[in-house]
Amino acid sequence: MFRLTIDAETSLHPVEERHAPELFALTARNRARLRAWLPWPDAVTREEHTREFIRTARTQLAAGNGFQTALLHGGVIAGMVGLHYVDRLNGTTSIGYWLDAAHEGRGLATRAVACVLDHIFGELALELAEIRAATGNRRSRALAERLGFREDGTLRLRERLHDRRVDHVVYSLLASEWPGRDALG
Repeated sequence: MFRLTIDAETSLHPVEERHAPELFALTARNRARLRAWLPWPDAVTREEHTREFIRTARTQLAAGNGFQTALLHGGVIAGMVGLHYVDRLNGTTSIGYWLDAAHEGRGLATRAVACVLDHIFGELALELAEIRAATGNRRSRALAERLGFREDGTLRLRERLHDRRVDHVVYSLLASEWPGRDALG
């Protein structure tokens, strides 16, 4: 089992069954703001739904096809960061993340994704990481831009978000473009 250390009080841990109560409570507290940009929050109405997600994430990790980590800060879950998949043939992956409202504005998500990028381009030896975000999701887009991702284009009507469809902006970062999180200061 891997653990990615961000700093003395912040790290990323693959989700485990023990995280289910806290992760479900975090999802419930953030449901209204998460559903603005993610399609799944309305479907997570019981702790068992979170447990199902964790079981799926554990299978994904065991298969080497990505991972889902709890972002732990000060001993509590502050959000999630994960890889949707790992395409070894093409050397690519896609990163997803979300953060508790109470933890926004401190650079936690940016530092967590930077740590994951070190893992992607180091241990996993992949060539390209992608982030997709709804065009109106300014916070998510700003994170990608802060980390040096390049805007590749827009996918029209890419995702159904409840009662509407949204375009996605696609960002990518090549291994050769990543200076490493230590170089970011």
